[in-house]
Amino acid sequence: MPEPKKILILGGTSTIAERWARLRATRGDRLLLVGRDPGKLSIVADDLRARGAAEVLVAESDLADTDGAPQRFAAFVERLGGIDVAFIAYGVLGDHAAGQADTNRLEQGLRTNFLSAAIWCELVAGALETAGAGTLVTISSVAGDRGRRSNYAYGAAKAGLSVFLDGLAHRFAGTPVTVVAVKPGFVDTPMTAHVQKGGPLWATAERVAEDIERAIVKRRAVIYTPWFWWGVMLIIRNLPRAVFNRLNI
Repeated sequence: MPEPKKILILGGTSTIAERWARLRATRGDRLLLVGRDPGKLSIVADDLRARGAAEVLVAESDLADTDGAPQRFAAFVERLGGIDVAFIAYGVLGDHAAGQADTNRLEQGLRTNFLSAAIWCELVAGALETAGAGTLVTISSVAGDRGRRSNYAYGAAKAGLSVFLDGLAHRFAGTPVTVVAVKPGFVDTPMTAHVQKGGPLWATAERVAEDIERAIVKRRAVIYTPWFWWGVMLIIRNLPRAVFNRLNI
């Protein structure tokens, strides 16, 4: 039986992360879940233990606040005994209109979705480089592929994160360290609870989690999930501006 993997999940109550963690729990891996809500962390941890995880630890921490991030990260690694896989899965969709009216809210969204995530990615990258192997998985978004009037602040943060991850993947090219940027489309989670759902473009968190696991196994640098978003965003990225400007998206 393979040795249990040591898995750090930053954003342990994220629905996508939770569904992916279930896949790893059935293999008997060890997990440390980090998040802001101790009650939700406890519920997720109990579920993962019931599914076969060798050990599930939890840590309450506001990941958007990066004060003392190196020390906090070192404590996570020490508790887990090292890292084989780190999954950065937290973020906020935010209220785009509110951000237009309130620059403090705009700054908070940019800080959460890009700046803080990049800092945690860099800390993970350093740990994996020291270890000589491992995998960093981070959720970005198709929203970062082209700025759109409906969510350009969120899209800008995710675009920056995607470029940051692309640079990390280049940094570790040809080494045993893998960096995976995950670009989901519309996913039915609590983050999108206020959005009307339906139609072929929507996916479940389970579907996305399965795609992430395949990407880890295949050491993919970037995945669009579900797969068809690759084609959708290829078209959107390459539309002439005169045509794009007529779209209400």
